[in-house]
Amino acid sequence: MTQRSLEDVLSENSDIVDMLRHSQLGAYVYPVVAPEFQNWRTEQWAWQHSAVLFDQSHHMVNLYLRGKDALKLLSDTAINTFKNFKVDRAKQYVPTTPYGHVIGDGILFYLAEEEFVYVGRAPASNWLRYHAETGGYDVDLELDDRSPMRPMGKPVTRSCWRFQIQGPRAWEIIEKLNGGPVDKLKFFHMSTMNIAGRSVRTLRHGMSGAPGLEIWGPYEEQEEIRAAILEAGAEFGIVPCGSRAYPSNTLESGWIPSPLPAIYTGDKLKGYREWLGADSYEATGSIGGSFVSDNIEDYYLNPWELGYGPFVKFDHDFHGREALEALEPEQQRRKVTLAWNPEDMATIMASLFDPDGEQYKFFDVPLANYASSNYDNVVDAGGTSVGMSMFTGYSYNEKQALSLATIDPEIPVGTELNVVWGEENGGTRKTTVEPHKQMNVRAIVSPIPYSRVARETYQEGWRTQSSKS
Repeated sequence: MTQRSLEDVLSENSDIVDMLRHSQLGAYVYPVVAPEFQNWRTEQWAWQHSAVLFDQSHHMVNLYLRGKDALKLLSDTAINTFKNFKVDRAKQYVPTTPYGHVIGDGILFYLAEEEFVYVGRAPASNWLRYHAETGGYDVDLELDDRSPMRPMGKPVTRSCWRFQIQGPRAWEIIEKLNGGPVDKLKFFHMSTMNIAGRSVRTLRHGMSGAPGLEIWGPYEEQEEIRAAILEAGAEFGIVPCGSRAYPSNTLESGWIPSPLPAIYTGDKLKGYREWLGADSYEATGSIGGSFVSDNIEDYYLNPWELGYGPFVKFDHDFHGREALEALEPEQQRRKVTLAWNPEDMATIMASLFDPDGEQYKFFDVPLANYASSNYDNVVDAGGTSVGMSMFTGYSYNEKQALSLATIDPEIPVGTELNVVWGEENGGTRKTTVEPHKQMNVRAIVSPIPYSRVARETYQEGWRTQSSKS
């Protein structure tokens, strides 16, 4: 029996938007890692004030690429330049469709000559696998898929553990673990260090604003490495971060992690949709929020709308180049933070305790997303749509409900807009949606990153407009 494809699924559903808005998959799950090790407030506080240990071992795909055409495959499918990409470097990998819309993104590590690993969500990994298999490239792939959403007590293994040591006291911990000074390499440069007598790979990162490292090694060593980090970091106030607080970090630092993969239409993408399975991320994912259009293409985004404009380099041929060359960057929507009005937030929260009043959509903390891809309508004072709010939650550090959005370019920082919170007609049939009434929430257009610590300490990288890719 021939395996069913995404194209088969779409042919059986006349309304793609309706299919995705009523998907039963629910929100994106960060599996295996305990929800909290202390409490999510303390864990958020630690990444700005002491140090935190992030466990990234389970929620992302590892796709290993090896062979003489591996670099060519990456260059052919990414908006980024690869002219100065070398061993022991990393970069954010951003692929677009032939129509210039973003498919997804992730981090690409240059491990050795002709050897790379992509780490991130499934859409960009699927795009790479498709072109590797159909494009005539001399490349070998090894897929280490993300851990099951709900392992149900079954053993889970990965090719490697992946941690981050972040926060203002991270470097003291790193040098204590290493037994001596560790060179503060440039952002996204790689090296090695010693932990518990083992040599581990490192990536200079700054996920919480202050200098830190991403580290990784063989999965069977994870417990030993984790214990050594927590022991060494105890005197510096290190806190292990659970899966509940972890994704909310991006609200402060400004990365939109889950735009809808822009692959559901277009004749040039039919072969890809036929390659994708009926059980793929793209076929089972969900759209949540108040932005509703009959046209699925209204959910597609180009690189500038997601803050990836500085990555676009026309020094090489890539899928989508011609479409992107035709755009005027200054006319595209831009990425911002929206700071939600505290009084309106209090109204939402209070509805939980008012059995006779209006029930507004539950706002979970610290992360309020309730679909794979989140699209809330952003409107001006007159009710005209001016953008989309795409990642929502709460920062204990800032004492503020925040969302990451893309809005019309002429709207300045400081403008008050409204986010339409909740879904139409009492809500869709998603398992994460309860009956509720929509509400306009006032929100102030604010900088990216929102966190003052992050704004003042990020020098270059994948979350800032000043990045060089």
